[in-house]
Amino acid sequence: MDSYILIGVTAFLGAIFAGGAMLMARLLAYRSPDSFLKRQAYECSETPIGAARIRFKVAYYIFALLFLLFDIETLFLFPCMIIFRAVAAGAAGAVTINLLYIELFGFIFVLFSGLIYAWRKGVLVWE
Repeated sequence: MDSYILIGVTAFLGAIFAGGAMLMARLLAYRSPDSFLKRQAYECSETPIGAARIRFKVAYYIFALLFLLFDIETLFLFPCMIIFRAVAAGAAGAVTINLLYIELFGFIFVLFSGLIYAWRKGVLVWE
């Protein structure tokens, strides 16, 4: 029961500390009157041109996702090559060279099938 009291006191003191900090910030904060300039976006001291809510093409997002996909796939090729070197040297006992070739070609097949799919869909065309 004593441990529950300790937890309760700690939670109470934490709430008092956080609430006191927010109350002091509210009381001591500088307030200026609401104006158009105060609500305006600040962009390196340049006056904004047009609205802030513009539409971006989805193609930029898909292009970035494809870059991440192929970047990560390429990153996974390095450990595969290290394992390939160990198998070729005979250091990995349970893995045969034929099994490694099958897995490596399957990995590269998935990579290139994704690339061909994106190419056919026209995702790689930058407009």
